[in-house]
Amino acid sequence: MKLINKHKNVELIISEELLAHLEEYGIKYYPNEYGGFLMGYYSNNLKQLYISDYILPKRYNSISCFFERSIDGIKEIFEKIFDRKKQYYVGEWHTHPNGSSMYSQTDLQTMIQIANHDTVNIENPILLILSIGKNKLKDFSIYLYDKKELYRYE
Repeated sequence: MKLINKHKNVELIISEELLAHLEEYGIKYYPNEYGGFLMGYYSNNLKQLYISDYILPKRYNSISCFFERSIDGIKEIFEKIFDRKKQYYVGEWHTHPNGSSMYSQTDLQTMIQIANHDTVNIENPILLILSIGKNKLKDFSIYLYDKKELYRYE
């Protein structure tokens, strides 16, 4: 599946299979939010972003309208993936059970903190939000973070 972000003119490529895996996790942890990290890589000209994998957190806190993941052990996992596949952290994903795929102010503030964190070496992290019902994915949205704003991929 290909989507475009008009703000930065960047095409995002993500497989339906990867989305189906994230949907399965969303349903498994329903009615609480759940999420993790997105892995991928940019083309040489930085005009295509390939989201190729995800990582689940080792520890997290979650209720129906809140998700907070731990970064315990994640640096080592990121390094292994980069060494093996030349893929790296490109953003975050989480679910909104019984909610829309629109980001919240909490989501925006979290992305601001992530982008400003000393160990994050990506200027425009991605945020994928899956609207999850009890048994299925209702909708999803993918956003590009840039200068304290989130811009949707269409």
